[in-house]
This record gives sequence, C-alpha cells and structure tokens, in this order.
Amino acid sequence: MIKNFCVLFLMSVISTLGLGQSQDKNILAAVNSQYDEINPVLSPDGQKLYFTRRNHPSNIGGIRDEGDIWVSALTDDHQWSEPQNVKELNNRNWNGVIGFEDNGETIILHNHYKEENGLVRTQGISKAKKTRKGWSAPQDVQIPYFKNLSDNPGGYLSKDGQVLVLSLESYGTRGAEDIYVCLRKPDGSWADPKNLGDVINTKFQEFTPYISEDNKTLYFASNGHGGKGSSDIFVSERLDNTWQNWSRPQALQALNTKGRETGYRPYDDFALYASTINSDGYSDIRFYTEKPIDSIMMAQPQMEQEPVVQITEVTEVPEATANEVTMYGKVLNKVNSQSINAIVTISGKELEFKKEVTTAAENGYYSVNIPASGKYQVRVDAPGYISQRENLEVNTGEMKLVEINYDLQPISVGTKVNLKNVLFEQSKPTILESSFQELDLVVDLMRQNPDMKIRLEGHTDNRGIPKYNVKLSKARVEAVKEYLVDHGIASKRISGKGYGGSKPIADNDDPMTRKLNRRVEFTITKN
Repeated sequence: MIKNFCVLFLMSVISTLGLGQSQDKNILAAVNSQYDEINPVLSPDGQKLYFTRRNHPSNIGGIRDEGDIWVSALTDDHQWSEPQNVKELNNRNWNGVIGFEDNGETIILHNHYKEENGLVRTQGISKAKKTRKGWSAPQDVQIPYFKNLSDNPGGYLSKDGQVLVLSLESYGTRGAEDIYVCLRKPDGSWADPKNLGDVINTKFQEFTPYISEDNKTLYFASNGHGGKGSSDIFVSERLDNTWQNWSRPQALQALNTKGRETGYRPYDDFALYASTINSDGYSDIRFYTEKPIDSIMMAQPQMEQEPVVQITEVTEVPEATANEVTMYGKVLNKVNSQSINAIVTISGKELEFKKEVTTAAENGYYSVNIPASGKYQVRVDAPGYISQRENLEVNTGEMKLVEINYDLQPISVGTKVNLKNVLFEQSKPTILESSFQELDLVVDLMRQNPDMKIRLEGHTDNRGIPKYNVKLSKARVEAVKEYLVDHGIASKRISGKGYGGSKPIADNDDPMTRKLNRRVEFTITKN
C-alpha cells in the first residue's frame, strides 16, 4: 500500500529538501503527449494513474473538451501503459479525479453529471462505485452553499475521508481561486466550504490543494506567493483546529521552475505533479524521486484490468470535404499558457486562398478548413503580443486533421525573440529573400509600438576562426538593421552586437543541432 510521506516535508527542512533529478522521461513516456496532462492521482493500490487530459480528439467533447479523465496501468517493468479514456466518468465539461473512498471502491470526482436539456446545470462534487464493468454512473454529492465559478477545478479527499480541500472561486474569495475546506459531519454529510484565510489565499490564484495523512500539512499551487514561474508549489502547516491559522507558505524549491507547476501529490519515496517545463508547451505529468526507480517497491496488480473505451474519431471539428484538411489548434501565452484572443490568417502561396479566423475567447481554440494540397503562410497576431509567421505545406489525400498550436510572447521589456526564419547566404551577411516576411513582422511590431527600442544580437556556431565569426555576426546584425531602417524604422531605435560563437543554445558537436546556434535575435529594451 502506498502511503503519504508528509514527514519528508517538515518545515524545518523545507529550504534544503531535494527530490533529485526527474526520472519520468521513460516511465511516463506513454502517459505524456502533445496535449495537456494535469491532475495526476494514483489509485490506493498504486496500480492505476488517473489524470485529466485537455482537448484530445478522443475526449467526449472532442478537441474542444477542456478535460476528460484518462487512466494508465502500471506494468511489471515499472512503466505506465498507454492511457485510455474512462468514458463512463466523462462528459463534455471539465472532468477530474479528487480521490478515493472504501479502499478504491468509490471514486470522488469534480463537478456534477446530471444533464437537463443536454447541459449540466450546476457544479459540484460527484462519486461513482466500482462495478465489474467499470464505474457506475456518477451521483451528486450534496454540499451546502457550494459554488465554483473557476475554470481550474482542483481538490483532494483526505486519507481518512473526513476532510475535503478544494480550490474554488466562491463566496468570500479574495481574488481568483481560493482554497476552501469542507469537514464531514458525524452523520456523514458535508459542512459548507470554509475559506482558509489570508495566510493561504491571496488576490491571485491558489489551486490544486493536497492535505497530508494527518490533515495538518497543506500543499497547493499558487501565483500569488512569489516563486520562480507562472505558478509554483507551496507548503504550509495548520497551526490549530480552526483551519484559519497557518504557517507562512514556503516554496518547494527542488520542484519549482520558471514554468507552471500544479497538482502536486506526494507518495512514499516519490511525488507526482504537472509541469510545463521541458514539455511541448503544455503540461506533462512529472515523477520525482531521490531513489532509483527499480528500488521503489510497488505492489503487484491484484485486481482485474479496468475496462476502457476504444478511441473514437474526432467529431467536434468542422467537417472537411474530400479535398480539404481541417487545421486546428490553440493560441496561448508563452509565459503562462493562458489562452489568447488572436487572429490566425492562412494564405495560399500558389493559389488564391486566404482565410482569417479568430480564437475562442474561453480557450484560445481555432479551426479552419483549407485545401488538401498546397503551400501556405500562417500568421498569428494578437494585441500586446509578438506576431508569429510560418510556412505550411500540405499534400495529402488521406490526412484530414492538422494540429498546429502557437505560443505567443507578450511584449515587455527584456523579452527576447529568436528570428528563426531569418537566414543568410553561407558565410555571408546577405539576407535570403525568404527571410523578408519574418523581418516584416518586426517592422510591423515597431510601427505598432512607436516607443519601442530593440537590441539586435548576431550569433554563429563555433566552427572556423572565432575572430571571423564575431565579424560575420556583426555584419549580419548590420544587414538586419539596414532592412528595418529601409522600411521606415528610425536608426536610433535599433542597437546591435555580434557575439560570434560565444553564446551557443545547442550542441555544436551535433550537425543537427549546430545550426540552431546560427541565429539573429532581438531583445526589447524599451516599450
């Protein structure tokens, strides 16, 4: 049986705690995908990993579905199997696991499931019972004065089943999501949610809470207590029985990064959580431990494999004709992965074709049908963000879906942008004609922001004579500056420097990655 290990996180050792290097690349290879994986929860026997996956084509609501529950099983060689959608626990709303009761025979879930005229009328908490065929239909759990206006559900049922901690945007919320506690009454019913107070909750977001086995140590994600990135994991100790007095939250420095960390849950000898760092821009499930993977003892499977649902075809995208392909995806803020109201423009290079679509306000989703054969230019624009452009070539008679997601960089002083499509003749400062459209984006950016100043930086790989590389990088910076000035940007708004091969961003020994070091970047110095 896997047990919580809150003793590893005593407040006296918070600042020195280290969970070692991430060892999830192999054991979780089948779990993580190009989609968002969040909210990891282990079954009580440690043999099943439940998590929420956003916008997957096999979700109940298709690629517009903000979250379905998926499950992966632990194999004999300590790997996690290919996940399957747990269809009976999902609907078109956000679905996630909170925890378990009765040694795993009852599963506790976010939200209500009962529909009226095809819609779920209220939010809340539900539960389902394990059956021979899977899980029963979820039934509502009654909690008085329950209200949640948040799009980021999160919660945990304590080991003894007496405490429910939840992240809610509800009565008495300080700002966005706050953390609340519901205590079970002697008759088995739940008391109304109680805000944990100002030490825990801020005017920003506090979410995905977890309470230790003794119901005294609280772990949660927040972007309101400082930290390294858009949200970090924090820990606090309950000081009395009022649930209002807490120690000052401390960051788990060993786990937090400049990305977004959520859904932290500790177990014996390891921890599970979600992070956007070293992923595809969306959250991946992470596994951390100080010990070698093979040394962690896990019980062997004793129960039958949970029934799963076969993946179905995508039905929630615009229907494409025989000669069309559906291009779809999301436009998100590169810093915090929040959705952006943007315009996606697709233009045909060799045929008269142009379409503009706007992203959905609630999740940054876009979708558009394009001819199934052709070369296209895609441009993504949003106020307050640096535009993106890329080329797309489609030539297929079978493929019907093309997913392309975009992360836009907010405009702010210090922002650095790699002009990855600005190319030069070999060993020369001559700009290739294919680079002009990328440079035109910079021209547009500076025209739209007349007070903006930038610093251009030129880089090469480390081959050749260093002195010559510095000279070449300087010449390329001057060539880019000349292009911008020729297109109406004042020279005094542009500074520049060539660094040669002194600042690599990739391995120079590998021919495939060496080319990444040959680049021109710019940094916003004033806006």
